[in-house]
Parts: sequence; structure tokens; C-alpha cells
Amino acid sequence: MYPSKCIGLDKCSLCLEACPQEGSPLVFVDKIVVSAMREQCREGCMACAAACPASALIRWGEDMTVAGLMKVIVADRSLYRKSGGGVTLSGGEVMMQWEFACELLQACKKSSIGTCVESALHCKQEIMEAVYEHTDLVITDIKHMDDHAHKLQTGVGNKLILENIERTAELNKKLVIRIPVMPAFNDDEGNIKATGAFIRDVLQNRVLQVQLLPYRKLGTAKYESLNLPYPLGSDYTAPDRAVWEANILRLTDILTDMGIPATAGSNVKYQV
Repeated sequence: MYPSKCIGLDKCSLCLEACPQEGSPLVFVDKIVVSAMREQCREGCMACAAACPASALIRWGEDMTVAGLMKVIVADRSLYRKSGGGVTLSGGEVMMQWEFACELLQACKKSSIGTCVESALHCKQEIMEAVYEHTDLVITDIKHMDDHAHKLQTGVGNKLILENIERTAELNKKLVIRIPVMPAFNDDEGNIKATGAFIRDVLQNRVLQVQLLPYRKLGTAKYESLNLPYPLGSDYTAPDRAVWEANILRLTDILTDMGIPATAGSNVKYQV
């Protein structure tokens, strides 16, 4: 929800009127909606959001079935043929709904549609391999090679992730690795060289491409709508384009000199 968009109870009370719960879970401060006691909401209700004329209350996502999604996917079949592309399942996190993902990917393959999965790969190996059965291309990222540094910024270590990336290469899955470059976190020469050594020596360079991308705070709006603090805090400011572009090119050159198929950005085509 976005309190700044709320018209206020003086002018509008449609959300309260639409709520089917006795004693609505919506919370107001100075007649402005600020949150909801979600544990009291009926699952999947969202009547308040549907009634809100100012979009102060919104619904993130939509419940879909495999059949329903396939109708949308198949409608673009001609585009896939012309572009050589297909369907990509990305985040949130695919592996958190892996059974649904397996069904959807299998349906795509039955319809001769190419499939790609983008995942952090922080999951059980058997789940990952089940999803891979119907996956043509895998995209994942390496945020940091140091387990402790990785845990400080993401909340989890990197051991499982690196093991799953190694297993992905062993399975000869077509693999693209992305490095979201974040100043003062993972953009030092030591970490980049350690990442390159892992790709070259452990994965034996079995990657289609390694893409170095600028870190962007794309999730801030969603955190705000859920009334949750952004994990990195509000004080993080991205450097100017000229600064981060030069930095990414420098890091790309380091990997390229190590024999890694690295590129700055994601616009350079690779052979699938």
C-alpha cells in the first residue's frame, strides 16, 4: 500500500466498505491508510484494493493456472519463432514454486517453445534438477565469492549457491552468469579475480557468457508498498553513470584477460 496516495477517510471510505471482515484489518493514522494486519485478512481477498480509486492499496501478482498461462504464452508463438527466443521464468524466485514451474516448463516444451530459468539457485539440488529437466537455458548470478561478505548483504552464505552452479555446469546446462556490481561490496579486484578463477577453474569455463551489470534499487517501490524497510537502507545512492560504466568496463577487462567470456551489460548476443 502507498499511504501517500490515500485520499483519506474524510473524502473516501470505499476500502472499509468493501472489506468483508468484521472490524477491518486496515490500519489508519490521521485517517490515512498505513498498513493492514495481514494475518486477519481472508486469503486472496484484496477487496479493499479493488475498491480503492487512488491505487493506495494494490495487489502484487495474480493467481494463475498452467493452462491459463499457456494461453498467454502460445499467443506469442510467432514472436518466439522470429526471434529464436522463448519463455523465461524469473523472480521473485522460481525455485520457491518449483512444482508449478516444472509443470509450466514441461507444457512449454510440449508446445515446442524454448525455456529459460533465472534463479539465485539457493535451493535443494534435487529441486533444481527437477526444474532443469525441461529447461534449455539457466541464468544465475554470483554476488560475492566470500561466504561471510555474501551473508552480510544477502542474509545467506554462498556455499549452496556455488555448489548448485557447479552442478549446473556438470549437467552441461547452457549457463549465463551475471555479476551485479555494487560499489564497496563486490567491485574490488580481489573478488572479481576470485570469481573469474571459480568460473575458469571450477566450472572449466562452461558458460555462454558472464555479464557484469550495474546494481539498481528496483525493489524499493515494492518494499514501500508492503510497509517494510528496504534492507540496504535509504542512504544508498548509485554512482553517476560515467563512474559505474568505467568501473564495470575495468572489471570486465580483468575477467576477459583471465579467458572468461565476459561482457559489460546484457546486450551482447551469445550463441545458445
